[in-house]
Amino acid sequence: MDQHDYLQHDGLALGELVARGEVTAAELLAAARTRAREVEPAINAICTWLDDHADERAAQPLSGPFAGVPFLLKDLHQHLAGQPTSDGCRALAGRKAERTSTVVQRWLDAGVVVFGKTSTPEFGSKGITEPTLFGPTRNPWDLERTPGGSSGGSAAAVAAGIVPVAAASDGGGSIRIPAACTGLVGLKAGRGLVPFGPDESEPLNGLATSGVVSRSVRDTAAMLDVLAGPDAMSPFAPALPERPLLDRLDEAPGRLRIGFTTDCALRDQPHPEAVRAVEHAAALLTELGHEVEEVAPPHDDRQLGRDFLTIWFVHQANEVARIRRETGAGDDGFEVDTRIMAALGRSYSAVELQAADERRRLYISALADFHSRYDLLLTPTLGEPPIRVGSLDTPAHLQRISEVLLRTRTTGVLRRMGIVEQLVEANLGWVPYTQLANVTGRPAISLPLYRTPDGLPLGVQFVGRLRSEELLLRLARQLEVAAPWAQHLPRPVVAAAA
Repeated sequence: MDQHDYLQHDGLALGELVARGEVTAAELLAAARTRAREVEPAINAICTWLDDHADERAAQPLSGPFAGVPFLLKDLHQHLAGQPTSDGCRALAGRKAERTSTVVQRWLDAGVVVFGKTSTPEFGSKGITEPTLFGPTRNPWDLERTPGGSSGGSAAAVAAGIVPVAAASDGGGSIRIPAACTGLVGLKAGRGLVPFGPDESEPLNGLATSGVVSRSVRDTAAMLDVLAGPDAMSPFAPALPERPLLDRLDEAPGRLRIGFTTDCALRDQPHPEAVRAVEHAAALLTELGHEVEEVAPPHDDRQLGRDFLTIWFVHQANEVARIRRETGAGDDGFEVDTRIMAALGRSYSAVELQAADERRRLYISALADFHSRYDLLLTPTLGEPPIRVGSLDTPAHLQRISEVLLRTRTTGVLRRMGIVEQLVEANLGWVPYTQLANVTGRPAISLPLYRTPDGLPLGVQFVGRLRSEELLLRLARQLEVAAPWAQHLPRPVVAAAA
């Protein structure tokens, strides 16, 4: 299969070619590797190559909707037994997984050929992908810009045409943010629909889930069909779709009532391009017959940001402590920013953590009230166009101060210095819209409906009520037909393959 043909097919289409005997899994794998060799030096998306595993698997008879389709795992909690998994952390470099994760096994059962793992920030802790261990991943649309995070490696690989769909996960926007940065579809399923076994049950207090980033809505729908359903480690059994999501994708979603907002307390004012992205989507939705109107944000997003980071920092503290125990790693095994977050996590009391977790009911109540009047909430996915690589680096003076406080175990001073507010502003200020869906456990999707005058993707987000994955996907399919995006590939990377 030549590069042009390979780039024109989504994952399901490639699987159909294999099923009909028109191409082999080995030929698709060769095409993916050729594309990767051409673009990988520029984007730095793949951190681990699994060549022996891929060659062996591509030579086997495979079945499933994605039989023979080249695929990349995210290097974070997506384990393939016997293969390296680092979580972007120096202390875990070279560690090999003992067991295969449930979601990875389900992808394998669907027929994919895994040939590598994609880069992620350390422990997935940022909306950018710039780990010290592997270096920064770059956006194929503009190599000076971030592809987002924490699934930035996967998003860059899909956007650059290495694979049509890749593994991702989302604890605070980590599927939707990179999808919005790179012109892809990114669906975060509702809480508990996708399992995390066998090693975990409900990580990050239930905020996180696994999924994919893709170029087509039908790949995203089919992949959720593959992943959905509890395993032995699931804390509860969620209600599953009555029929495969893919089967109902082309059914019209009906006339929807959609409220949109670009307001955000974490920014002085919405970025003009973020406003234009939402206004563009609202106009398209109106043309399609939906009722669209501007609304006020349904929740206190500044308080939600603080509560989200409280949970996140405590999670980081536990993660760092666990890895220290298991590996004997010292400070040099972790990035300074991670150590700062862990120190902040240790500074919170159990009462503060519980209060942050219990305030979820306020956000759930506010969103439920909104959904009693509107089918969907429309917002920007990003607070501004993809930011430049390196722009969120912790300033040198703050790193020096933090190192002193970390060594002297006086990190409580960091909170008194207002470091939490600074982290809220810096790290959530450019991606302030995505955490709501994680904290409330509601499904949300980012769609690539807009590009800036400079040609940068800038996705928009739809947040649904409980069990609205099917509605989100059917609307996404309607929009994809009305304003196709799947064949767009970044010009600098396409030029590399010409």
